[in-house]
Amino acid sequence: MAHRCPHSPRQGVGWLEGWRLTFGGEDLGWDGALATVVEDGEARVFVVLYEVSGADEASLDQWDGADLGYYRKSKVRVSTLDGEVVAWLYVLNDYEGGLPSAHYLGIIADAAEAAGAPADYVASLRRRPCTSVGA
Repeated sequence: MAHRCPHSPRQGVGWLEGWRLTFGGEDLGWDGALATVVEDGEARVFVVLYEVSGADEASLDQWDGADLGYYRKSKVRVSTLDGEVVAWLYVLNDYEGGLPSAHYLGIIADAAEAAGAPADYVASLRRRPCTSVGA
């Protein structure tokens, strides 16, 4: 985010309750399936919150393929230590399924760890099935 959105400071972390991290759009990705979330009452996803500037939002839309229709923005409630906040995130416009590359999954796990996600959550990310493409 620091590289893609240099004018958007980190605001904190939280949990997206009732959602699960998954992957899809394998045919859209260069090295495997792309990250997304789907509703799942039994799961939760660790998230980092940012105050995204208008210019950075446009850049992020282009980077993540929102302007190509790969992702759509969805408003969600995030549980933080200070209570619930409303945030938006990108949700993949494709079917769930497929495996991410080991490299891509490593980037996600490393980012979660750097943001302070619990060790068991990071370990579960690192144990997920993946392809060796992009490793």
